[in-house]
Amino acid sequence: MAAETERIRIKMESYDHRVLDASAKEIVEHARKTNARVSGPVPLPTRIERYTVLRSPHIDKKSREQFELRTHKRLIDIHEANARTVEVLNRLVVPAGVFVRIKA
Repeated sequence: MAAETERIRIKMESYDHRVLDASAKEIVEHARKTNARVSGPVPLPTRIERYTVLRSPHIDKKSREQFELRTHKRLIDIHEANARTVEVLNRLVVPAGVFVRIKA
């Protein structure tokens, strides 16, 4: 049971992969400073949402424009986490546009 409570799983999502990778690198560095064992960041499959829109609603029905929205995801597992690791993770500020879920 002790091994179950020591793992912290961090799931991150963002539209910009560069900001996401920088945030993941920062989290890994802070966790390693507290002597926790880190596995990751593991890139998860990117969710791609595609939208097709008519360019003109009246005469040019065949003329369409396509847009896509990519959601990049990363997964970080922190093993052997102590109280200091949890405190550092709670104080960590991530940039705007990065959604972080921490599951203990």
